[in-house]
Amino acid sequence: MANPKTAWITGAGTGIGRAIAVSLSNEGANLALFGRTQDTLEETADACKDRSKTEIVLGSVEDRAAVAQAAATTVDRFGRLDILVNNAGTNGKKRNLSDMPPEEWDRVISINLTGAYNCFKAGLPHFEKQTDGLVINIASMAGKRAGTVGGVAYSASKFGMASLTQSINAEFRETGIRACCIFPGEVDTPILQHRPNPVSDAKRQAALQPDDVAKAALMVANLPDRAIVEEITIFPRHVVPS
Repeated sequence: MANPKTAWITGAGTGIGRAIAVSLSNEGANLALFGRTQDTLEETADACKDRSKTEIVLGSVEDRAAVAQAAATTVDRFGRLDILVNNAGTNGKKRNLSDMPPEEWDRVISINLTGAYNCFKAGLPHFEKQTDGLVINIASMAGKRAGTVGGVAYSASKFGMASLTQSINAEFRETGIRACCIFPGEVDTPILQHRPNPVSDAKRQAALQPDDVAKAALMVANLPDRAIVEEITIFPRHVVPS
């Protein structure tokens, strides 16, 4: 990055969020690390502290007041907001239409999709003031093809993130605001622990690593603002049955 930028990363405490934070810190970016767990956010901040300035902000992407405060805190601390990484996500054990209770649908959609919308809306006034901004939405290959592995709510939320990305570009590209949606295949992160059936060691070893997705995000962050990469798909080379 030619000049240090400021990135606000949701779900920054573990997995892909932490890997993206570390990758951006290697480029000297200032980081606002947003999530629900102080300890894991501190671990991410420690991994970045020698190369960038960090700010930990506790909250959930479901909480619009907390999200608005996170955006304001980011700008107050660093003076601007250049990159929003919508990474926070969740899933549950009961994933299929036949067994998912309505409250579980609501929870997954609220965090994965509405949470991304909440954060974009909170960051939008700052992007518009700067006439510049980049949104990186971390979706899933479940947002390309629905199935029983990701489940109905998770897949719907990730398809929705793709639509949100396209809508941002359609509406705001002429004002300097751009969006990219990254669709990873299976990644060895803590979310695999929520699978209804345990994931084998062989499948974890074949899966993508968080740093693989972070490298894709970093490539997008380093592009000149004249360019939009709307979608990236990235998946493991080896196919290992569950």
